[in-house]
Amino acid sequence: MMKLSTSQIQRLSEKILKQWKSQQLITFKVDEKVVLQTIIDTITNDFKREEQLEQDVHALMDQMEREHEGQFQRHKMFPMLKQKLAKERKIIL
Repeated sequence: MMKLSTSQIQRLSEKILKQWKSQQLITFKVDEKVVLQTIIDTITNDFKREEQLEQDVHALMDQMEREHEGQFQRHKMFPMLKQKLAKERKIIL
């Protein structure tokens, strides 16, 4: 499940672009709408990558739990496995 709605991502992207413009951190070589859409796409794709990461962590935990019945604590393993997989996949959390 995505952590932000589409409209929230839209507003966040608009605020980022507005801030960049106000601080003169960006010079447009393409239309501003293209830049905004790129920001939206980047944020959306980042959330999708994290969702996939979490699904993979759950699958890995399910496998480990079957292999080590009674000795496995999901609540402790989830953050550790998520950090490890994120590092391997070069995902910044």
